[in-house]
Amino acid sequence: MEGQTVTYKYKNKGTCSSLVQFDIESGKLHNVRFTGGCNGNLSGISALLEGMDAKEAVKRLKGLKCGFKSTSCPDQLSLAIEEALAATDTETCDCDNDNI
Repeated sequence: MEGQTVTYKYKNKGTCSSLVQFDIESGKLHNVRFTGGCNGNLSGISALLEGMDAKEAVKRLKGLKCGFKSTSCPDQLSLAIEEALAATDTETCDCDNDNI
């Protein structure tokens, strides 16, 4: 799916943010946007991730926790990116992920 923009939606689990959406084009993240959650922090994360390599973003975000929770909005985003990359690698992207 090189050169093609794919929009992906992911329903977060265990966070204040209920949904994250983003585009992947040529392996780069664009237009990351969260529904709910801490607007200032999530807007900052979105701005920092703009144009970043999706695999690098996963490395940086995966496993981050929020307080005593076992996950966080950035961790949920890393899971969403992993799903999106796996789907695009198989060329059969179900990019409107509603099974969560």
